[in-house]
Amino acid sequence: MLNISNNQVHKKVDLLKFKSGNRVYKKEYYKVFNKFLLAAAIIGFIFLFLPWTQNISGNGIVTTLTPEQRPQTIQSQIPGRIEQWFVREGDYVKKGDTILRISEVKSDYFDDKLIERTNEQISAKNSSVNAYKFKVDALERQIEALQEERLLKLEQAKNKLLQSKLKVQSDSIAFEAAKTNLRIAKRQYERDFTLEKEGIKAVKDVENKRLKLQSTEAKIIEQENKLLTARNEVLNAKVEISRIKANYADKISKAQSDKFTAQSNGFDAKAQVSRLENNNSNYKVRSGLMYIKAPQNGYINKAIKGGIGGTFKEGEEIVGIMPAQYDLAVETFIRPIDLPLIHIGEKVRVQFDGWPAIVFSGWPNVSYGTYGAKVVAIENFISKNGKYRILLAPDETDHTWPTAIRVGSGAKTIALLEDVPIWFELWRQLNSFPPNYYQPEDINKNKKK
Repeated sequence: MLNISNNQVHKKVDLLKFKSGNRVYKKEYYKVFNKFLLAAAIIGFIFLFLPWTQNISGNGIVTTLTPEQRPQTIQSQIPGRIEQWFVREGDYVKKGDTILRISEVKSDYFDDKLIERTNEQISAKNSSVNAYKFKVDALERQIEALQEERLLKLEQAKNKLLQSKLKVQSDSIAFEAAKTNLRIAKRQYERDFTLEKEGIKAVKDVENKRLKLQSTEAKIIEQENKLLTARNEVLNAKVEISRIKANYADKISKAQSDKFTAQSNGFDAKAQVSRLENNNSNYKVRSGLMYIKAPQNGYINKAIKGGIGGTFKEGEEIVGIMPAQYDLAVETFIRPIDLPLIHIGEKVRVQFDGWPAIVFSGWPNVSYGTYGAKVVAIENFISKNGKYRILLAPDETDHTWPTAIRVGSGAKTIALLEDVPIWFELWRQLNSFPPNYYQPEDINKNKKK
């Protein structure tokens, strides 16, 4: 029957006479299978020419469109100790609502009257500033008085110097006159002495002339002494002027030094006042930080620091809050090789975790359970995972995203590119080629314009 023996039975015996042989040899079962293969080949060949939408798939998470709508943690600007909670996890809070009350843990701020005592210090320092100001004003008046007195003293000394110079001139004239009188007295004495020897003049007249000569000589010595005294008075007047200048310069310098010292002390007091006012403002602000308040409307997610009496440092996370109003978005990541194919406004299909979906990545129109999105932001710097981050917003022209989606849930994205035949896509996938370089129609139109 299988013709594996040299003794072929069907040549000696007619097998068609038997019922079994008749059923085996007359049945044409292989024709149906051949027809099936032919039909499958034809359908497969036609299938290769069907359109296929190239795409870029990726995994992402649900987030919010703007940064202020994303979940956040509330920190305290100062270290403290938890004293009282006003909310529970899951509670809805409005902006400005008190979440918890804390107390100070630093000994510098334990005083209950810290602000009041700081105000007293500020008042005292302000009084000190005013006192220094009055002292500066008094020293300025003293300096003005010394300057006026110096002018008067100098005028007086200059007048005395002028008088001394005039007296020197007067005594000089008197001294010259005495010299002239002395010469005249000498000639008169010599003439009378000669005449007395000749017997013309009497001895008495000669003696009178001698007395007059001696008186004139004494007078010239007196006039010379007066002249020297007057010249000495001129020198004394000049010395007095110099002494007045030096004396008043010392007094004015001392007053100015005291003035500058008072001004310096006043500036230091002002600086202390500013420092105290700054501290006072800080204390007031710090007292307002004893209550942790909600930065915006939202829901309390989790108390990171629970209990009563627990301490924390400044900037440490205390409680998490989720904004009540937010616009959903999806952040996904693509490979660097696919980055040139993504543009702002690109259409993307999104499948959310937990929502049933039937996805045909190459045929988005026949897929079920996916939602439309568009690219609104493309990160310019690569992320830590070696891919580029893409932010997707809901497509207003497509189905509305489910309202039960929560921020942080997973999502799968399919960016739709160019339509190509299936055979081309298979060939591309087998050769690990990237999708065709794709640009939206509006960009091509702008280039043509």
